[in-house]
Amino acid sequence: MSLTNLQGRVAWVFTEDDYDIDRIIGVRNIKITDVQELARLAMSDVEPGFAATVQKGDLLVGGRNFGYGHPHYPAMKAMRHLGITGVVAESFSPGFFRGEMAMGFPLITCPGILAAVARGDAIAVDWAAGCVRLPGRGQQLPFEPLGNAERGMLEAGGLNPYLKARMAQASAKPAQPTT
Repeated sequence: MSLTNLQGRVAWVFTEDDYDIDRIIGVRNIKITDVQELARLAMSDVEPGFAATVQKGDLLVGGRNFGYGHPHYPAMKAMRHLGITGVVAESFSPGFFRGEMAMGFPLITCPGILAAVARGDAIAVDWAAGCVRLPGRGQQLPFEPLGNAERGMLEAGGLNPYLKARMAQASAKPAQPTT
């Protein structure tokens, strides 16, 4: 199995380091469970109407320690519902990284990305080449490679499907004779 390359536009650039993910929908809204309502609220405190600007395939770009704070899921559920297919950032908060990767949502650590892009730029993640391409700027930046488990989770669509596939593989192997 291999990962499908990501290709779209930069829907938003989070320039602030240590960006608390709850600010995407507003802390007051983290208990909302209706994904359509969450999507409507996405970024509305910063840019009303943001949700209407997102196109399927768009990506987000962030600074260092993106996703800082409590790794609540509503904000990124809203972004996925809008069509966001991944986040490229200088680095990620560990709890946010583990949680979103376990959901099968691509997070790409790419030093230098923040200085290289602007909102609306074309952007592509080339998994095989290990780089983020910025075709409109004629640039490409290497990203930090994923570990085997991280890649496996993305390929499978999340932690649960990944573990189920691993268990199925293990049970399909013939038993080794003991001596």
